[in-house]
Amino acid sequence: MTPLYLSIVIPAYNEAGRLGRTLERIRQYASKAAQSYEVVVVDDGSRDGTADLVRALTDPRPLTLRLLVNPANRGKGYSVREGVLAASGDPILMSDADLSTPIEELEKLQPWLSRGYDVVIGSRDLPDSRLDPPQRWMRRLMARAFRTIRRRLLLPQILDTQCGFKLFTRSAARDLFSRLTVSGWLFDCEVLALAQRLGYRTKEVGVVWQHHPDSRVRPLREAISAVPVLMCIRRRVGRVRPGPLFSRSPG
Repeated sequence: MTPLYLSIVIPAYNEAGRLGRTLERIRQYASKAAQSYEVVVVDDGSRDGTADLVRALTDPRPLTLRLLVNPANRGKGYSVREGVLAASGDPILMSDADLSTPIEELEKLQPWLSRGYDVVIGSRDLPDSRLDPPQRWMRRLMARAFRTIRRRLLLPQILDTQCGFKLFTRSAARDLFSRLTVSGWLFDCEVLALAQRLGYRTKEVGVVWQHHPDSRVRPLREAISAVPVLMCIRRRVGRVRPGPLFSRSPG
């Protein structure tokens, strides 16, 4: 068994029904890869026993399992920030608790770090992306509306900022998340905008993504409420010294 080298940060809010399967799947993947991974679960004030579920996993080897608990619900961005800053590995992967992007897709992201990229983000909107199964047509329409609004206000060259599967070098992750101010779901946009302005090389890579019917995202409501937050991010990041151009994998 090689030493721990990868941290996986998972924000979790009332995820007792899904998190156990996710952790077991990551454990099986790590076992087959003969690697030791650190998994940092950040319980965001759950009321369904999410933290107790993690504590009950007494022998998750080859995972090093750590639990951080927010005393109250603080938001996904806040939770990911806390997890990233507490993580020990290098690189650091951010993943959703439902593992909508399978852990095996890590193999598509990792090679880009060795090619000099600092941030590698999974994307559902590239030609080689695969949605299996896809969202229902109404959710796809609302997601497209959000993407149109977001690209007019921020990061026009990025197709998908919201896929919850992002890989960072440790140095980039700690720098970017230490600057994060957005506690809610739009934290991805701030992190990626900061990465671009600070000169971190970023790559967008098509991944497999699986829609879960019990997703808590409300695209229409969130697309409308996103506008003032995106404008605030744009103003704040606009005061940061610009960096090199963003790069996206070819279609």
